[in-house]
Amino acid sequence: MATWRGQTRGGVAGHRFFIFILKNLGIRFTYFFLHFVVTYFVLFSARSRKPIFYYFNTILGYGKWKSFRYVYKNNYKLGQVLIDKVAMLAGFFDKFTFDFEGEENIRKMAAGGGGLLIGAHVGNWEIAGQLLERIETKVNILMLEAEHEKIKQLLDNVMTRKSMHIIPIKDDLSHLILIKKALQNNEIVTMHADRFLEGAKTKTKTFLGYPAKFPEGPFYLSVKYNKPVVFVSAEKETDTHYHLSATEVHYPNLNNNSQEEAIDQLINLYIRNLEKILAVYPEQWFNYYYFWEPVKE
Repeated sequence: MATWRGQTRGGVAGHRFFIFILKNLGIRFTYFFLHFVVTYFVLFSARSRKPIFYYFNTILGYGKWKSFRYVYKNNYKLGQVLIDKVAMLAGFFDKFTFDFEGEENIRKMAAGGGGLLIGAHVGNWEIAGQLLERIETKVNILMLEAEHEKIKQLLDNVMTRKSMHIIPIKDDLSHLILIKKALQNNEIVTMHADRFLEGAKTKTKTFLGYPAKFPEGPFYLSVKYNKPVVFVSAEKETDTHYHLSATEVHYPNLNNNSQEEAIDQLINLYIRNLEKILAVYPEQWFNYYYFWEPVKE
């Protein structure tokens, strides 16, 4: 499996361009223009097209033409998600509607002393963080500093809602101290668990029928600090509507298990939940590298 390199598609210039269109021509026109951008990516960006085609064709077993069609749908959906994120940060929150399944589970975790919200690169959970303002607990969002610093500087000029507390991932591992402090202060820490950088400790698990590596880090934190986890997601159902969901609260089982076994159980629960989501929203998987171990034909 090719390791994720810590970079995501898009950049400051692209975001600035779409912010201009969004503010001057509206979200519908921005979506329309997106078709031209997506067509270019699908036709000329093999680096991102081939891994997602592999996902649809080999992992999900779609036929060749259906896989190509879903590659386009996937890229278009990603573009919409990025536009929506900028639109909401820029104050166009009233353009969208939401339903939140399982909000009581996050409230339960917050009232019980905080914990970890763990998601994946599916749908658009980052924007759902804006809705966590009504949870009366500080929410910290873990993200790569190098990947997002320039984008954050750009968005600072258009953001009207600045309630997010960012914990940047740094090479000196200082983010681990901030995570520890947040959890010890009974706060909530949110992160994804479907990517890892080279050198990170992983476990190989069966995911959608094939072996894939998952990072141990998020689940290790739960076990180490004896904090519960809730798995969260936010899928785009229509152009203007999102479905947010939060699972029941999962506590690390340390009574009858070793630390390693407790981590293993949490990873298994995470994978089963992720498979359930992708069964309904297969086109909203946004990992553009070879996630699975090579499949022998």
